[in-house]
Amino acid sequence: MTTQKSSTGNAPHFPEQVTGMYILAKALKDNGLDHMFGLCGIPVTDLAYLCQQQGIKYVGFRFEQQAGMAAATYGFLTKKPGLLLTVSSLGFLNGLTATINATVNCYPMIQISGSSSREHVDMNQGGYEDLDQYNVAKPLVKAAFRVNKASDLPIAVARAFRAAVSGRPGGVYLDVVESCLGEIVDNSATKSWYFKPVDPCPAMIPSPESVDRAVRLLAGAKRPAILLGKGAAYAQIDDKIKQLVETTGLPFFPMSMAKGLLPDDHPQSALSCRSTIMEEADVVMLIGARLNWLLSCGHGKWNPEGKFIQLDIDPDEMDCNRPIAAPVVGDLDSSVSAILDKLKDVKLGMDPAWMEKLKAETREKNARFADRLESHKKDMPMTHWAALDAIKPILEGNPDVILVNEGANTLDDTRDTINMFKPRHRIDCATWAIMGMGMGSVVGAAFATGKSVVAIEGDSAFGFSGMDFATICRFNLPATVVVFNNGGIYNGIGVNLAHNGDPAPTTLDIDAHYEKIGEAFGAKSYYVTRPEELAKALAEAIASKKPNFIHVQLAADSGKESGHIGYLNPEALQHPIA
Repeated sequence: MTTQKSSTGNAPHFPEQVTGMYILAKALKDNGLDHMFGLCGIPVTDLAYLCQQQGIKYVGFRFEQQAGMAAATYGFLTKKPGLLLTVSSLGFLNGLTATINATVNCYPMIQISGSSSREHVDMNQGGYEDLDQYNVAKPLVKAAFRVNKASDLPIAVARAFRAAVSGRPGGVYLDVVESCLGEIVDNSATKSWYFKPVDPCPAMIPSPESVDRAVRLLAGAKRPAILLGKGAAYAQIDDKIKQLVETTGLPFFPMSMAKGLLPDDHPQSALSCRSTIMEEADVVMLIGARLNWLLSCGHGKWNPEGKFIQLDIDPDEMDCNRPIAAPVVGDLDSSVSAILDKLKDVKLGMDPAWMEKLKAETREKNARFADRLESHKKDMPMTHWAALDAIKPILEGNPDVILVNEGANTLDDTRDTINMFKPRHRIDCATWAIMGMGMGSVVGAAFATGKSVVAIEGDSAFGFSGMDFATICRFNLPATVVVFNNGGIYNGIGVNLAHNGDPAPTTLDIDAHYEKIGEAFGAKSYYVTRPEELAKALAEAIASKKPNFIHVQLAADSGKESGHIGYLNPEALQHPIA
């Protein structure tokens, strides 16, 4: 075998010779990784071309973070790592935000970044973009590998694949140094390097004792409930989840991205009874859900005498915030299957009055919510509720549309208003609740599913990712972006306490015309001020199966502030300093 470094005038003689970039592209394709999202530049531009040559779909973005959000969303929806390609230094850092977010949210993805010569980086000699990327990423992602030799590239890809999908999925970082990318190798020597990992995501079977313990606890509960997290949606065991819920007859509550695992209007849905379940349930079975801040870390309103059954693949998650009376450690498919099998011989002791109470509460709260929408449907200028009242029948009449959603009030109100009927049809900002996942997630969802996508965005949230509406248009995706403009973060009526004429910290642009962004990239674009205009525009947009942009003009006072920390002298926010 002969190897050498590539330099100007010393190009490889293909097919007798190949570069590290060719080896990397082929290894990715050989492992079935067929979608790459990224932004080209030194030193990875040729790698993107070679990935295309191998048959990998390359989707170029304007901003690395959005490319990473696309890769993460693709991973969540397919259970196969989405690929993110970035340049070195700040391009790497921009993408790393999404890779960390994927790790926190348990989405499989692999970020590949070119990096500078180790000699310059290690000696801090001021080489081109000589950030020590590997050591920056390593503590923040599920796994990280630095590749210095072309011969190590296939095994690095296999290890990254296994790390991304096995156990609790997450983001993996591959740091490929410039010399490795440009290394020239005799092609004949590479044949034995390529391989696919065997069983990269093996089943993890729960212990029989843990299953017995969980079923006994569930059988003895008088006021039980099942709580579904996005891990349950990711597992793609929809039929088994449905069987578990309907066989037991227990009420279920889905977290945001688990909506649609069973239809939100299912007769056992307790979607409107969150507080009652927290306060009164004596046993709660968590399936692919964590007792993190989204569930008050198991404290607050939760019944202090209540007990938890938790199904999770990671034993470290057990007892994280509350003692878990019945931990079931294993992959969800194996765990739910084992519980279903054990339940065949068990009679549950749920008090029938418990389910009747939750059903009555659901009817009452749903009626009150319908009255709220009805009372706001003629608001002019439109409020969030008036706009959502117009959107609700359109989206619920198109249940196969993927809904992407972010913002403050826009996120909360949309989640409460729009019922979901199919699994993995709602994508939002998830565990960390970070804004700026919108356009990337639209692109990732469209490529992962081939389905139409609608994004409902607050004007502030859209600002983080808006330029990548261009990517939606460049690939002619069946996607509609709906921006609710109320002129600010929370709303557009913030007060500047300095009274110096500057905008308030939360004030943006109530008179902006975001639909012009759609026009700039050739999309059909709408500016709507009335509910009937919005409903018509959205129906037309979905039917077109092409890029569309809808600017929804809201009142500046629509939306409420949620960022105040009450104990920090709150009266100062109401009274100027004398």
